[in-house]
Amino acid sequence: MKIALAVVLLLLALIVGPAAWQYAHFDPKAVPTSGLPWQIDVLRGGEARVFGLTLGRSTLADARARFGDELQLAVIAEPNETGNVEGYYESVTTGFVAGKLIVTADFDKATIEGMRERSPKTEYMQSTTRKATLADADRAAALAAPIRGLAFIPSVNLDDAVIQERFGAPAERIRVNDHLEHLLYPEKGLDLVLDSKGKELLQYVAPARFEALRAPLKAQAAAPAKP
Repeated sequence: MKIALAVVLLLLALIVGPAAWQYAHFDPKAVPTSGLPWQIDVLRGGEARVFGLTLGRSTLADARARFGDELQLAVIAEPNETGNVEGYYESVTTGFVAGKLIVTADFDKATIEGMRERSPKTEYMQSTTRKATLADADRAAALAAPIRGLAFIPSVNLDDAVIQERFGAPAERIRVNDHLEHLLYPEKGLDLVLDSKGKELLQYVAPARFEALRAPLKAQAAAPAKP
């Protein structure tokens, strides 16, 4: 009977999981699960593990093994920027929470520029953002690269009450404009972005590298507003 009940609870969690994240206050022991967005393991040496991946140590190949072969690899760049080598998943499930996932490779500027030059196809995404598909010869190097950061866009909307319950109180809040506010958790390596005009975004980096993420936000917030 106990085994049957556990199976029923697990099936219910998989079916109503996204809604449960937003509304329910369930006993986490009732449904054994792992890999949830708020389950961040802080490791020695300034590293962190989330979604079963250790930032700075696990590779894009590890991410593909974890989430499937649908990983799309490309160099994504804003105008006048070198950009980043990113792997993109249109849909993944972390524990019982669904969403989009972006995996950023840890490459230096020169390597990224070389990959852009060898790209067989470049196209515009949204606005002026450009997507350069990787050449076949560069795909293996991208998969072997360590993960610098992860970005997760959950399919459910977040609010302060949900965030406080699941992630705790942020160490700092930085508002960069009228609709974007960054909730910072430096000890976890998490930047949780609230967007009143769009979807929320969870950005994960190793805690030892968090200042590189925080500093541009402080500069942006301090910059005078454009007329």
